[in-house]
Amino acid sequence: MTEDKEKFLGTYFDHDAVIRMARVIEILSWIVAAIYVLDFVTGMGTFVLQILRGLMYMPGFTDYLQSVLYILERPLHGALYFAAMQAVSKGLLIFLDVEDNTRRAARK
Repeated sequence: MTEDKEKFLGTYFDHDAVIRMARVIEILSWIVAAIYVLDFVTGMGTFVLQILRGLMYMPGFTDYLQSVLYILERPLHGALYFAAMQAVSKGLLIFLDVEDNTRRAARK
């Protein structure tokens, strides 16, 4: 385990800083997901309440469908942001593993 903590002069990054950055990105991705879930719940709740209280009158099914699709569009963006941030976080850890394995192979 001591060889993982040794400073290797052939690298240009700080191992601990990359791990911290990956953790921060992962936490931020969950915060983004929670915000978009809250946005979806608020949007659907507002839409349903407007219909139930008679504040919204739409003559056809396609008008309701268009409003629902508009509400569903924002969480889709949130899901894509979440997936991208998770991929970046895991990608950083994968690159660290590849670098560590390459370093171990070079020492043997």
